[in-house]
Amino acid sequence: MRLTAIRRRAALAAMGGLAAPRLAGAQEAWPARPVRYINPYTAGGPTDTLSRQLCQKMAELSGQQFVVENRTGSAGIVGNQAIAQAPPDGYTLGLGGIATHAIAPTLYARLPFNPQRDFSFASGMWQLPNLLVVNNDMPARTVPELIAHLKANPGKYAYASAGSGTTLHISGELFRALAGVEINHIPYRGSAAAYPDIIAGRVHMIFDNIPGALAQAREGRVRALGVTSRARSPVVPDTPAIAETLAGFDMSSWTCLCGPAGIPREVVARISALARRALESEELKRAYLDQGATAWWTTPEQIADFRAAEEARLAPIIRASGARVD
Repeated sequence: MRLTAIRRRAALAAMGGLAAPRLAGAQEAWPARPVRYINPYTAGGPTDTLSRQLCQKMAELSGQQFVVENRTGSAGIVGNQAIAQAPPDGYTLGLGGIATHAIAPTLYARLPFNPQRDFSFASGMWQLPNLLVVNNDMPARTVPELIAHLKANPGKYAYASAGSGTTLHISGELFRALAGVEINHIPYRGSAAAYPDIIAGRVHMIFDNIPGALAQAREGRVRALGVTSRARSPVVPDTPAIAETLAGFDMSSWTCLCGPAGIPREVVARISALARRALESEELKRAYLDQGATAWWTTPEQIADFRAAEEARLAPIIRASGARVD
């Protein structure tokens, strides 16, 4: 009996030893079928275009389809809830980012997900800075001149945003805090709705995503003064970074490729590796630059740490702004 038991254990151990490589092999085969990619924002917008370009490149490299699904609502919350609740097998991925994973935890009294606990992070995807533009009648042609003028006229001027809690709003609040100026905030339903008032001088400036702001500036409707990224943008290399005047100023929209928590580490590693091949391709980097974005690959560990650091950095700015969604 004892010899039989020993042989039985040996046989089971051998079977276990064979099973582990088969499981690893199945994980390493990702993607073995089409992958669903959830974009939590509207079709046709910048995030949709950039997402589809990335998915197309990953499909070319992997030989599997990456199907983009637009799941909109509540400023990206609905789509990210769908990502968090998907099976953790690597076949539902999507777009996370600064709005849903760094700003929302402080902005919203309640979220249907926990950004730290409920997601598997694979990589960064892109960074997209904002551009500070002002009404053409503003007597300031540089950021230092603008700060001096605002200080000389406290409370007289206002900046527009695409809504409370957006990166456009938080850019303005960071500017207010670091520059020590008194300036009013006027939220709109999207930045496009604000431009008629900015051009007419009823509102005086906006921190807008580069594609929309640059188009207005190139047509002479507004004047560009600075970019909100830590360094100058290759899209507008002659426009100074605001950080050249205000040390520590940094407010770029960033996105990350994520899935539900619990995706096996081997699969996350393969997702990240595929994203790297796509994001480091010259074709995709050029396509992103054409839209004002910079392709941005990271390791899974780097993007998880970056997200946590961004939430901690932005929380006091958001609280000071008074923005809150109950």
